[in-house]
Amino acid sequence: MTARPSTVPSLQAARAILGVAARADERELRAAYREAAKRAHPDRPGGDAALFRDVLAAYRLLQDNPVQPIHFPPAVTEPARVEQATLTLETAMAFAGGALDLMVDARKLRLTLPAGLRDGDKVRVEDVVFRVALKPDPEALVRGDDLWLTARLDSRVLAEGGRLEVATAIGPRLVWISTKAAARGLVRLPGQGLPARGPHRQGDLFLRLEPVNGGAESAARSQLKRFAAAWAA
Repeated sequence: MTARPSTVPSLQAARAILGVAARADERELRAAYREAAKRAHPDRPGGDAALFRDVLAAYRLLQDNPVQPIHFPPAVTEPARVEQATLTLETAMAFAGGALDLMVDARKLRLTLPAGLRDGDKVRVEDVVFRVALKPDPEALVRGDDLWLTARLDSRVLAEGGRLEVATAIGPRLVWISTKAAARGLVRLPGQGLPARGPHRQGDLFLRLEPVNGGAESAARSQLKRFAAAWAA
């Protein structure tokens, strides 16, 4: 066993004796002390009483001078700048949805609009929030969840009624026109209004039928003429 005088180390020397890093925490410091004390204990072969005292002194010195935690200033994150803009839509676009390209502050934004947008709904793209405003159109009105469209038909076709394909602002619709519907000029198609979306229910479609004069013939009249011509032959 070798003997040497014990010295009270500096913090740097204390860390060197225990073999710990400058930022070692209490758990690491305790584990290093136990390992160093076990190796230097004078009762063990190769132990050194003076070194054991240095190990103890180093541990106490580092305990009395704990590592101060590093406090980083909280990261300052600026809230995302959200712009507000009004998005005016035709009734057909609000009904069916689709893609739309817009220029906002010299930036080109591509919007993918869902079907069934109502007046006042909001759509967000990047840092821009668009508030939907439906373009006024007397022939394509949105009332709540319902659509009110105008369909113009030849007066003779309208008078005859039956199952007809009618052109509307949202595309052709197959409609059964009874004599009662033709007389009042209104057909209701349940569940064919604005699609359900979020808190909004599925709407109905109301077709206002307006007669116009023209030379068009109904399918029934055309078929009757062909039958009469074939019979006469």
